[in-house]
Order: sequence, then structure tokens, then C-alpha cells
Amino acid sequence: MIKEKSNTTLTFEDFKTEVLNDYRIAVTSRECSLLGRKEVLTGKAKFGIFGDGKEVPQLAMAKAFKNGDFRSGYYRDQTFMMAIGELDAKQFFAGLYGHTDLAFDPMSAGRQMGGHFVTHSLNEDGSWKDLTKQKNSSSDISPTAGQMPRLLGLAQASKIYRNVDGITIKDKFSVNGNEVAWGTIGNASTSEGLFFETINAAGVLQVPMVMSVWDDEYGISVHAKHQTTKENISEILKGYQRDEDSKGYEIFRVKGWDYAELVSTYERAGAIAREEHIPVLIHVNELTQPQGHSTSGSHERYKSAERLAWERDFDCIRQMRLWMIAINIASPEELAELDFELKKEVLEAKKEAWNSFINPIIEEQKNLLALLEEIAEASINHKDRIKKLIAELTAIKAPLKKELLVYARKILRFIEVPNSKVLLSNWITKFLNETQEKFSSNLHSESAQNVFSVQKVLPKYAENAKPDLDGRMILRDNFDALFAKYPETLIFGEDVGNIGDVNQGLEGMQEKYGELRVADVGIREATIIGQGIGMALRGLRPIAEIQYLDYLLYAIQIMSDDLATLQYRTVGKQKAPLIIRTRGHRLEGIWHSGSPMGMIINAIRGIHVLVPRDMTQAAGFYNTLLECDEPALVIECLNGYRLKEKTPLNFGEFKTPIGVVETLREGSDITLVSYGSTLRLVMQAANELAEKGIECEVIDIQSLLPFDISKDIVKSIAKTNRLLVIDEDVPGGASAFILQQILEEQDAYKYLDSKPQTLAAKAHRPAYGTDGDYFSKPSAEDIYEKVYDMMHEVNPSKFPDLYTGF
Repeated sequence: MIKEKSNTTLTFEDFKTEVLNDYRIAVTSRECSLLGRKEVLTGKAKFGIFGDGKEVPQLAMAKAFKNGDFRSGYYRDQTFMMAIGELDAKQFFAGLYGHTDLAFDPMSAGRQMGGHFVTHSLNEDGSWKDLTKQKNSSSDISPTAGQMPRLLGLAQASKIYRNVDGITIKDKFSVNGNEVAWGTIGNASTSEGLFFETINAAGVLQVPMVMSVWDDEYGISVHAKHQTTKENISEILKGYQRDEDSKGYEIFRVKGWDYAELVSTYERAGAIAREEHIPVLIHVNELTQPQGHSTSGSHERYKSAERLAWERDFDCIRQMRLWMIAINIASPEELAELDFELKKEVLEAKKEAWNSFINPIIEEQKNLLALLEEIAEASINHKDRIKKLIAELTAIKAPLKKELLVYARKILRFIEVPNSKVLLSNWITKFLNETQEKFSSNLHSESAQNVFSVQKVLPKYAENAKPDLDGRMILRDNFDALFAKYPETLIFGEDVGNIGDVNQGLEGMQEKYGELRVADVGIREATIIGQGIGMALRGLRPIAEIQYLDYLLYAIQIMSDDLATLQYRTVGKQKAPLIIRTRGHRLEGIWHSGSPMGMIINAIRGIHVLVPRDMTQAAGFYNTLLECDEPALVIECLNGYRLKEKTPLNFGEFKTPIGVVETLREGSDITLVSYGSTLRLVMQAANELAEKGIECEVIDIQSLLPFDISKDIVKSIAKTNRLLVIDEDVPGGASAFILQQILEEQDAYKYLDSKPQTLAAKAHRPAYGTDGDYFSKPSAEDIYEKVYDMMHEVNPSKFPDLYTGF
């Protein structure tokens, strides 16, 4: 512990100073937990989940944690964050109160409940800080074990930086790959599949990761005997222990109340991971939970008297105190005096945090009440009613921003004097605009590198056209250009490496760029995404491939809860510009043909969803995204890899704009809107309908998120006055979103002469075979007849019913 800081021999006084400082941090953290629970139970805070009982092992972990390292943790790691200097008591309480200012709550500005920690990786302009000069924590999420996949990628980044030459950006992110990724998790959460998937993957990849399991024997009220085989996670993971013949983990088991042994264990674990680049598991057992799981209940309800007595005796701070007294670091009286001093410091910090949170709202309440009194005096018919509402608002001693708006908006309903109405409506509008931003900013990047900063660049073609290429060759040659242009770019997924992906879109790329940059991985979709998130958090530009669109469901939770919310929950202080590559549309069979676009776009707001119709368009999206700092999902058309496309001259340079639609066919009678492979059928039907005198305007959405930022679809509808959305998702899936955007956001209803309609797939998954596709999803004939039927309604004499002739 001491050796890490100096090569000189330290005196007992130095040792004593260090131990006493650790003790101060542990007691401060404990007092925050105890007082935090009271703040929740008295109503000042909404919910509390604290790190009491885990203080001492977190001190030990902090000692081995170095600049450049990353934590991916558990929502009880407050002591660790205090020990590395990234959290103080005042900030702890600001987070508990939900303070919407990063200056007070640097963890999330009130967007996450307490216990969710982060360090800032980005400057104000969205550019990277030098992460090698600071201790780093990736932003926590609540879903149990959800931090595990990201941990894998954080560790793998060190392996990439150590072993891949030519990465010019590495200086801000790594010093020869010496950084360790530190994971933490509660023992009950090791029952989650994400834990086992990550543990296995880290063992296969051999990455510098130290995984700590905080084991207090319970998962809320459920004992370990219902959670873990043998009630012992390190026991059942013994098979992962490395030996002379095979690679694996180094596994340690240590008691959570033994300060000296914890410090020694973490020093050894950190050194092994850092120097040898192998994963380490530390099972920290015999921990306690002095206040139970959270403020939602009491652990006295489910723990025996004997267990509660043991927890009091083996509380880690109590045991540390006894050890300090035994080796003459401090006397009982000195420690009692220090405890009293620290209790006062935390209480004062709590008061300051509360005042910083509540006083600006009280000041705004005073301003509003003065305005409302003026309005009440001018009222003619509703003075008493307004006065009553004013009295109710006045009686609220610690108001929320919500309550100010509730009363202001209620009173607005009863104002009959025009000038008064203007005054209050102006206050409401201003307050809403200023406050809403604090809750809704940074869903996407707001830096100069966001997706809208990239200008469209068209593919260039030779005057004497080159021979057309298969679509997969367009992708292959474009990926080749990108890997040469961006040495920090890498791609990985099932069958990606040796065979160049299942459709040969990466043919020859592993041989050219190596197994670390073009890598095969196991069948483990969640941790494929996690690898990408973690590496992107450390400055690399990963492309994570999910083999088929249906398989994305294995990873949707990670995408939804972690990647999609990252910029939002850190208020723009971390980013992970991961590109997720997959393929789908118009497939055959229940398990390989889903197009659950409605589910996807509703689950992953915060990630762009791009749906190219061909491989040149897809390649253009990859080129665009690698100049941006935002995550995106690109869904290639599986039935397009063998279709011929013109050969561009400017691979790696042409760029497909994001959020922009493209008109594929001009028409005057009806607007047809679709995306992906279905567009080929739409174009076929449109050409056939032209033979009947029906001119369809066909629009390719290109990207579902964002959607038509220039509002070009409504311009088409203003001309045609009719709309049909064609989609291979289930009824009410993505088509419902598309309609909402067109009708509500673009106000297209003003121009419609007929009911807007959708043509979607059947509600079930497609059956097997070509017939299964035909009878399950919209066909060219379905599209033809749907459009014809809409035109029949308009002019039945010109377009008699196809089936009856009338």
C-alpha cells in the first residue's frame, strides 16, 4: 500500500497518517449513508441506496487504482469515489436531493438517483480530456449486472492500445495499455446472465480487469442459498483459475472487514492485471448492510437476531477501529473524538447542500407569489379562488419546481384581465423553458462533432463506368479504406474475422489488419455491445457487429439502459460513439426474419437508427459516423449483398447524410414512404401502377432516428394529398412512429384529401420459406392493390374495383 506512493522507507508516523486518513473517509461515508436515509424518510429526498458496510474494501480498491484506470461499478461505491477524490459529502447530498446543476451534483445533475457515480471525460466543448491524467469512472446504471458488459470493453481498450501500432490518438487515453478496468458488483447480481457472459468473455480475451464481488449474503431479502450454487461465487468459479497449462483468472477471496489483508490483496490483484494483462476476481465476503438494502424497507424483517448481532460485531468500520487501537494507531478516546468531529462535518455539508438546492427555488417562489398577488388584486370574478391558491402555495415551505408551475398554471385558468394573463403566461413560458432544459438536454451530442455537422458527399463514378460490384464488395472496399484512414477503428463480431463475416463484407480484412482489429468473438451479443461501449468510452472507434437483426434482442437492454442514455445521464460529460452493425429485412423463418423496428426505436432513443436500402448508402453512413461523436445502429439489407451496385471511386469519402430523406421517384397522385429492402417492392409496384395512370412519389426514409429533419415528406404530401406508409414491422410498429412524425411534427394532416394509411406485416413472425415471406410481409402486389384501392376511393369511375370491376 505504501510502496505504490514512494520508493523511500516510510515511518510508522507516515503509516499512521495514511490509515487515519482512510478511517476519516470511511466514517464520513458511513455518516453520509446514515444521514442520507433520514433525509429520505423525512421527505427531503426521494429514494436512497447507500454504500454502508462496504467502506473498508473500497478504501483498499482505491489504493490500487491509478490514473488512467476506469471503474465500472455498482451503485454502492460512494466510499471508493470519496477515496479517489471524486466525491465529497456536499456533492453526495446534492445528488440525493436531485440538484439540477452539475456544479453541485457532478454525477448527473439530478438525473440519476444517489449512488450512481461518474467522472467527466469531456471538456465543455465535447472534446476529450486527457484520461491518463485522472482517475476515471464510467457512468453507473441501476439494472443489476448492467455494468458488466461495458467493463469488458474498458479492459479490452488497454489490450488494443498495448498491442495495436499506429493509433495516433492514444496519448490522451493510454500509457502503453497499462490501465486496469475495475468492476464491482453485489453478490446477488452475480446470478445475472450478464455477469457470467462477461466473466467468460474476459477470460477468453485475457484483458486487464479486476472484478470485485461485494458479498453480504443477501439480495434485498433473499439469502445466498437462493441465489448462488454452494452459496459461494468464487467457489463455483474455481474452474476459471489459471494454471501452468491454461490461461484464465487469478482468484482471491478476502474478508471484507480485514483492512490489512484487503489492502494487500488489492495491491497484488492490481499488479497482476496491470503487468500481465489477465483478469482477476476478488470475492470480498463477510460484508454487512447496516441499514439493509435501501430506504424502501428494513432488514430486521428478514434477518435473524443472530445474523443482526454478527453484523454489528463484524461491521467493517468497527473492525478497522479495533485493529487501529490494537496496533496503537489511535486510542479509543481519540477515535471517539474524531468520529464526533466527522459527524459534525457531514451534518454541515448536508445543510449546505440542502440550502444550495432549496434556496433558489424559494427565491423563485417569492417572485411568483409577488406576481400572483398583483394578479389577484386585478381580478374581477375569481379573486377569492386565486387568493386561496396563493395561500396554498405560500404554505409550502420547501417547494419543488413542479409545485410552482402547478399553481401558476392553475391560476392562469381563472385570469380574465388580459394584461394579467400576459404577465403570468410570460412567467410560465420563461420558467418552463429554463427548467425543461435541465431535464431534457444532451440526449444526443451537442458538440461540433454531432451527426448534423457532416456534409453530404456523393459517390463519384468513372465516366467510363467500372464494372458493377456485388453490394458486399462495396462494403468490403469501403471498410478497407476506413481501416487504413482510422487506425483507432476496429470491428468484431460472430464470424467477422476469419471468413470476413457471413456475407463476406469484410473479406480479407483480418489478414490485412490483424486479429485485434478485425476479430471473431463468441456467441454473446450483450458483451459484444459491451466491448464496443467500453472501448468507445476510451477513445477508440469500435464497430460491434450483431450477426442478424433478430439477435439484437439479446443486447437491447444494454443498448437501451447504457449506451442510449450515456450522454443524457452524464449531461454530456461522457460519450461512447459506438457503431453497431447488423443486417435484416425481408428474411425467411421465425427466428431470422423479424423486423422489430418499433421495439428498437422506442427502446434506444439516444442512438441513431439508420436503415440504408443498399450497400453504397450503408457505406456512406459508416463514413459519416466515423467523423461524428455519436452512437448509431446501421441495419444493412441481408438480401442486398449479392445485388449489383455501381462502383464508387471515392471509397471512405462519400457520406450519406443522417436524418435526411431521399425521393426515389417523382409522382403527383400519392406519396409512398418506406425504407430498407421493402423499397425495392415499393418501386416495383409504383412502376406497375404508372401503367394504370397512377403516379406515385416514392420516398426513402433512410434514417428512422433522426427522422426527416428537413420535413421534406410534408412537401410531397402537399403536392399529392395522399399518404401510404409501407413497413415490414408488425401493425402499429415503426409505421405508427412514422405516421406520428408526419402528421404531428410535420402537420401533414392539413394537406390530406384521404385518410393516411399504413401497410405493415402480419402481427406474427414470418413463416419459413419464400411463401412465408410473401404471406407474412407486404408484397409488391399488396402495395399495388393498397394504392389502387386508395385511388379507387378518389375516382371510382377511373379506377374501378380490381376484384369486382365496379
